Amino acid sequence: MQKCTLALGCFWKPEENFKNKPGILETEVGYAGGNSKQTTYEEVCTGSTGHAEVVRLTFDENIISFKKILDLFFKMHDPTQKDMQYPDIGTQYRSEIFYTNENQKKIANKIKKKFNQQLNNKVVTNINPLTTYVIAEDYHQKYIFKKNK
Repeated sequence: MQKCTLALGCFWKPEENFKNKPGILETEVGYAGGNSKQTTYEEVCTGSTGHAEVVRLTFDENIISFKKILDLFFKMHDPTQKDMQYPDIGTQYRSEIFYTNENQKKIANKIKKKFNQQLNNKVVTNINPLTTYVIAEDYHQKYIFKKNK
């Protein structure tokens, strides 16, 4: 099992999109990339914490590769929009891949380069080490699934 943490706009939709993909064992939403180890949704919404809304995936690399997850990541959102995913605007909605090891970093850079070539060098996705991660409040977890019941 491996984990990866991805920012691609509001975390509810990516969690829903990844949830039922073969090889994805668990999804969790939270906040990453900020300047503190504790934060809340309300604080993140101000844009002052440096955190992005993220989905954290636990996956079986024998079924789905990190490369395949990143292919899906780049297709699930617009990686050419800086600090937003329409209609959500702010640094908390940025496009970012948070890696946890050198192999993830290498794959992330390779896939970003591929999509950047396809998108006329307009990709603004950040690639950074995962230094902070805060799990989001319970009411955000599996939000769309709860809402659609």
